[in-house]
Amino acid sequence: MLRRSIPWLVLLASAVLEAVWATALGLSDGFSKPLPTQVFAVTATLSMLGLGVAIRHIPLGTAYAVWVGVGAALTVGWAMATGVEPFSVVKVVFIAGIVGCAAGLKALPSGTAAPEPEPAHLSRR
Repeated sequence: MLRRSIPWLVLLASAVLEAVWATALGLSDGFSKPLPTQVFAVTATLSMLGLGVAIRHIPLGTAYAVWVGVGAALTVGWAMATGVEPFSVVKVVFIAGIVGCAAGLKALPSGTAAPEPEPAHLSRR
């Protein structure tokens, strides 16, 4: 069980790093401020590496949707919590919807591989 959870934990950590780099990007003032620019570069790299590791075990579409959804939700949530963006109940409802959809993708069964097609010489009659 833990073995199957590790890619999801890596993906979640990678999504958190996405929120960090997005926030640092906003604070970098067009890459003119050194510290936020450095935070952006390091966390963006680590976030992409984490996504790359996760997609070895999680389908790309699902992993990317979860990564973007969780990262975006955390970014907006942090911006509202710090006063960078105004708080809105409607925003919170929509953010909850994003997180709920990401959790729904995790909850879906992993599925099985499509059946192999029959060799051409067996399918002709």
